[in-house]
Amino acid sequence: MSRWDIMLFAVLPYAAVAVFGVAHWWRYRRDQYGWGARSTQLLESRALRYGSVAFHFGALGAIGGHVLGILVPHAWTDAVGVSEGMYHLVAATAGLTAGVAASAGFLILAWRRARYPRVRATTTRMDVTVFGMLALGIATGMVATLWGTIGEEVRYRESVAPWFRSLFVLDPRPGLMGDVPFVFQLHVTSMWLLYALWPFSRLVHAWSIPVDWFRRSPILYRGRVARARRGGRADPAGAVTMRSGPGA
Repeated sequence: MSRWDIMLFAVLPYAAVAVFGVAHWWRYRRDQYGWGARSTQLLESRALRYGSVAFHFGALGAIGGHVLGILVPHAWTDAVGVSEGMYHLVAATAGLTAGVAASAGFLILAWRRARYPRVRATTTRMDVTVFGMLALGIATGMVATLWGTIGEEVRYRESVAPWFRSLFVLDPRPGLMGDVPFVFQLHVTSMWLLYALWPFSRLVHAWSIPVDWFRRSPILYRGRVARARRGGRADPAGAVTMRSGPGA
């Protein structure tokens, strides 16, 4: 076990989690007006609709796959009668499906940000950095999925998974990561770095759940001419009652 193994697989995870938690708290206290996605939907909506849906569904599927593949011990799946072959078949099918969706959505969003000048003008250095880390994480994750389930067998359930679970019990075992293929090490490292960058980027919008929208009073819009509008109802005075959405 080298010093790099200790730094990357014992120190970095806890440092990233500490920055993730403290920086989120600091930003929420100091920068609530900047807490959001800074949506560019008004500048371009068609590509955003397709790319965002594909990316988010793919990302959620990938998170679910990581939970089942890494946090669930090997002995548990054996106990319920799931064979190794069946496990790898499900992992390969679900992992590739989620990976393709996330990759397609990410490429659409990256193309959109580069293609439309108005959207490109809103891009910050942090956006570029986050896009780079996401690209690295998605690419290495796809390679790791293919390598670990379809190509050369990598016993990640006996190396990566126990190492990750050891972090939760505050007993890190970085030596387990020393012999895994480099692409797995790069994928893990890139994700920890992304978590450290998270609170300083627009990714904080993931925690902005519009709970208050359900109890928000309708907003009264009054026009000069009384007419019915789509989604609303007009009264004789020309008022149209509508409920504003979360992004209003």
